Amino acid sequence: MNLFSLMQQRTAASGPVRVGVIGAGKFASMFLTQAVGSPTIHVVGVADINVPKAKAALDRTGWPAERYAAASLDEAVRTGGTAVIDDSTALITHPAVEVILEITGNPLVGTYHAVTAIDHGKHVVMVNVEADCMVGPILQRRAQEKGVIYSMAYGDQPALICELVDWCRMVGFDVVAAGKGTKYLPEYNYSTPDTVWDYYGFTDEQLASGDYNPKMFNSFLDGTKSAIEMAAVANGTGLLPQEEGLLFPAASKDDLPTVFREQALGGSLSRRGTVEIASSMYRDGTEVPDNLRWGVYVTFEAVTDYAVQCFAEYGVHTDATGRYGSLYRPYHMIGLELGVSIAAAVTRGEATGAPTGFRGDVVTTAKRDLRAGETLDGEGGYTVFGKLAPASKSLKHHALPLGLAHGAKLIRDVPKDAIVSWNDVELDESQFAVKIRRQLETEFRAEHAALNTAAN
Repeated sequence: MNLFSLMQQRTAASGPVRVGVIGAGKFASMFLTQAVGSPTIHVVGVADINVPKAKAALDRTGWPAERYAAASLDEAVRTGGTAVIDDSTALITHPAVEVILEITGNPLVGTYHAVTAIDHGKHVVMVNVEADCMVGPILQRRAQEKGVIYSMAYGDQPALICELVDWCRMVGFDVVAAGKGTKYLPEYNYSTPDTVWDYYGFTDEQLASGDYNPKMFNSFLDGTKSAIEMAAVANGTGLLPQEEGLLFPAASKDDLPTVFREQALGGSLSRRGTVEIASSMYRDGTEVPDNLRWGVYVTFEAVTDYAVQCFAEYGVHTDATGRYGSLYRPYHMIGLELGVSIAAAVTRGEATGAPTGFRGDVVTTAKRDLRAGETLDGEGGYTVFGKLAPASKSLKHHALPLGLAHGAKLIRDVPKDAIVSWNDVELDESQFAVKIRRQLETEFRAEHAALNTAAN
């Protein structure tokens, strides 16, 4: 509750925190518009393969041109300005930079950026959830060994969910489920970039007026982004995905304590202590009133009868038993809130959420019957979608993580709705991200086997 004063003290003692931003898309733009007026944060550099696009983002978000006119990173450090460059490695390895914000959304390059930053003693705020859910547990271990912070991005839903779960446990409630809201119907799993705009209801005029990426929007629609974010939450909190993955039950804000409890009590969960999504759509396609489409929640159970009594006395909205309650945040502000992660890492040595194990994974799943010789197009595309699975199930089936599916060539047929395995594709094993993922699977396969042996 005192991050702002801690950042003020830090700035007075050592100057503003020196930050490097990699990727200049929407999330980065939202951060940049807050950072432009912040005396406690100095954006030393913005790295993007498209320098004109990055400069346009700075201009659009309120940065005077002279603020980002530094010809080099050294000049930016010396003058307090910002350099816009296309060399992300130079930004990561510059000795003055303290925190790297990885905001590319590309799991392959994101893995390289994170490892390089960690190895150079930088804190990493991993906005790139696609990379985090694929290799985050290994990156966290590496950061711990190097004495730096590897963190989820505050403002994005996974970090906010982790915060709710942490609050719940700290005050002594039993966590039943945690997650977020989204727009979902089962047919959306098979949406492609050709159908996505019809599902969203966007007009040609709307599409012509903005920067709309059909694959990105389709990833949100077909369930992939939900799977990615809930895998990150599972790995960060210890909550275990259901065997079926995500079921997406419809729920309003008032429904949360009733819907997100065990099936034996009339709820939707096949297990408690899990992650789940609240759909803003009923299965008939009508919208749930007062839904949680933009927000996050945690459902919890009181552990004593006296706590149940307190729920009633203080107006806590519960299920019919009076024991289950929910706390929710109706919306999140994404990059506008990212400064919290920077401040927590630098002043407290804390992450705003980070993997503590490998418990959830996003497995590549066929959208249609796929044939040998086809090339997969990854997240939000025509061929596959991502489905949440317990890590143990993913390891058992040798599932191909969705982050490696883009560009993978099939060497065997895969039927619709089946998991695509490592054995079904031809991959370049020399790729850096492939090597890191293989390391994760080797380490955690042994750990899961040891846990199973101990349990038996």
